[in-house]
Parts: sequence; structure tokens; C-alpha cells
Amino acid sequence: MYAVIATGGKQYKVSEGDVIRVEKLGIDVNGEVTFEDVLAVKDESLKVGEDVKGATVTGKVISNGRSKKVIVYHYKPKSGYHKKNGH
Repeated sequence: MYAVIATGGKQYKVSEGDVIRVEKLGIDVNGEVTFEDVLAVKDESLKVGEDVKGATVTGKVISNGRSKKVIVYHYKPKSGYHKKNGH
């Protein structure tokens, strides 16, 4: 059995016991989170759309943290243009 949930502008395929890394939720460690935007559920058959209306997925926050820094570098040849940006 699995479900497809949407959070933080991304979609995740999850099943019981899975550990996923999602965008910032603002919930403390060991707090419980409920994902109400369920797109699909598969048990014996696949249910999508109206069939999964009202379905929820709950999980537990294991840790809060930050991802690695992303470096963006722009360069245009023959003009001396260099720009380095990090976020």
C-alpha cells in the first residue's frame, strides 16, 4: 500500500515506515504532521481524484535541519561578466 502526497510544491510517493525529506514545515522535533493533500492511494486498486477526497497521511518529524548550500555561477564569455550567488 502506498500514497502520493503533495507538500512544498513537490509530490512524494510514501508508504508506511518511509522516511522522507520535505520542505520547511515549522513543526518541532517529535511533533506530528498531517498531510491532507493526498493525490492517490493504492491498496488493492489505485484510487485518484474524487476517490481519495478526505484522505490524510500522518507522520512524525524526526529532525529539522538545513540542506547544503547551492552555488549559482553566471558567466558570459568575452565580456568579463562573472556573477556568483549562493542561497
